[in-house]
Amino acid sequence: MKLYRMIFSPTGGTEKVANALSCGWDCEQETVNLLEVDRDYGVYKLEADDVCIVAVPSFGGRVPAVALERLSSMKGNQARAVLAAVYGNRDFEDTLLELKDTLEAAGFRCVAAVAAIAEHSIMHQFAAGRPDEKDVAQLKTFAEQIREKLKGDKAQEPAFVPGNRPYRKYSGVPLRPKADKTCRQCGVCVRECPVHAIPKEDMTRTDEDMCISCMRCIAVCPSGSRKLNKVMVNVAAQKLKKACAEPKQNELFL
Repeated sequence: MKLYRMIFSPTGGTEKVANALSCGWDCEQETVNLLEVDRDYGVYKLEADDVCIVAVPSFGGRVPAVALERLSSMKGNQARAVLAAVYGNRDFEDTLLELKDTLEAAGFRCVAAVAAIAEHSIMHQFAAGRPDEKDVAQLKTFAEQIREKLKGDKAQEPAFVPGNRPYRKYSGVPLRPKADKTCRQCGVCVRECPVHAIPKEDMTRTDEDMCISCMRCIAVCPSGSRKLNKVMVNVAAQKLKKACAEPKQNELFL
């Protein structure tokens, strides 16, 4: 058995959840960074006794389309999948269901799932500091429960996940990072962008048609030059204030 950690984590919160879920597995592990735009994901052909932790952020209640595209090119061959949808305290809506449908179509068996809270990637005041120690402890315990399930009579039972078909409509976020005058043209954002939305010839710009507002460029910029329009962020925060005011808890599906 081999454990694959398939992670799409532009700002780090989703990776923290995946790290907690992958603790305690006594087997070889391999991390597949789903942010890498030039990787051939079709080379991944798994075995039936393999386990995959597939962790993605929820963008407006949906899975980022580029992550689905990369996952769908893999060959699951009935490998067991643990799904993680990570969201910034608003709602995960159809994220888990969409992820499950995509993975099952690629030949995976979805045996467990979690909707986990992480600090909002744009409005950091929502779910600030999460996943915290309590979250991590809960996710580690859940990983133990998953391992026990895989040893028992119910190892093949699929996990139920909430959601609706057709999936919630998602039109994107009208917030696109751009660089200010402090940009050193170092190229880190160009290399790290998961959709090649930052042109090499002018690294201060962002291709608004290609950008998925994942905030990866802001997270990796060594000079803090890439930013969002503060006025627009404040307006968006006011719209989400009511929905995000009450701290939500992780939801586990086994």
